[in-house]
Amino acid sequence: MKKIVIGFSLATLAALAPLAQAQQLPCPDKNVLYWQAFPPGGESDLSARHQQLVLKKKCPAIEAIIQYKAGAGGALMWSQMNQLPADGVNVVGVNLPHIVFQPIEGQVQYKTGDVTPVFWFHFTPDILVVPAQSAIKNFQDFVAAAKASPGKLSLGGSGQFSANHAAHERLNAAFGVKTVYVPFKGTGDMATSVLGAQVDGAMTYTPFAINNKERVRPLAVAMETRHPLLPDVPTFKELGVDWVDGAYRGIGVPKSTSPEARKKLSDLWRALNNDPEMKELAAKNGFELVNVGLEEMDAFMAGKVKLYTEGAARMGLGKK
Repeated sequence: MKKIVIGFSLATLAALAPLAQAQQLPCPDKNVLYWQAFPPGGESDLSARHQQLVLKKKCPAIEAIIQYKAGAGGALMWSQMNQLPADGVNVVGVNLPHIVFQPIEGQVQYKTGDVTPVFWFHFTPDILVVPAQSAIKNFQDFVAAAKASPGKLSLGGSGQFSANHAAHERLNAAFGVKTVYVPFKGTGDMATSVLGAQVDGAMTYTPFAINNKERVRPLAVAMETRHPLLPDVPTFKELGVDWVDGAYRGIGVPKSTSPEARKKLSDLWRALNNDPEMKELAAKNGFELVNVGLEEMDAFMAGKVKLYTEGAARMGLGKK
């Protein structure tokens, strides 16, 4: 009997060992300074707040201190990120396609290669919305109004030469309309103008539409299938255009950060992303989680740089 008990105990410990290892997190040694390239209130800020919450639960001795250095559609922060201490605890929010489009356009003080991403954690699909009080009730109304008065309808978006800007240009080209893009520092700044009908609508992301369901009317979304929280909103594919796109958000570090520190942060953010609470927060706010760490980074970035460089050419970026 004694042998049976001992054998069972060893087997149980062996089975639990991988689980215990999986639960061990590479918690930072010091508080994390989490730099945001956009103002408070937008998708980047919301996702950072989610990560701050889950990080505190997983690493109770550590605080994620969120800092803001907004301007130039994120370019102010990204042009200065390599001046931060390369200590493994200075982390910067980074966005695609912004970090590809902006250097091609040529008015920023950084190159895509100057940005060092270590993890991409989620994706937010493009969505077209109008204020709830708008006379435009559906996408067909939108196209009709845009064609009736070319250049009259204005659509807000987060940043110049950003995912929203690219989606706006794609909308005009795909449906043969002419609308005006109005860039804001971030979604938080844009919200006031959209909700107050100071612009006619916005080319934005699904979280904005979901978090303002009573105040905006979504018209079309760039997903493979309809969003479960927006079941009445058609996809652009249903409307005849093969359009599945949006923005990716992740974290980057100063270029001189050691490989070991990069790996530790990448693994930590992967653990945050796989936390059940994070998955729940993401789902109810319209974020589509992805897990692109250091192991997948080179191939992922090569594909995205190629894709967005081709998109920039269609937008005429870099042509003076």
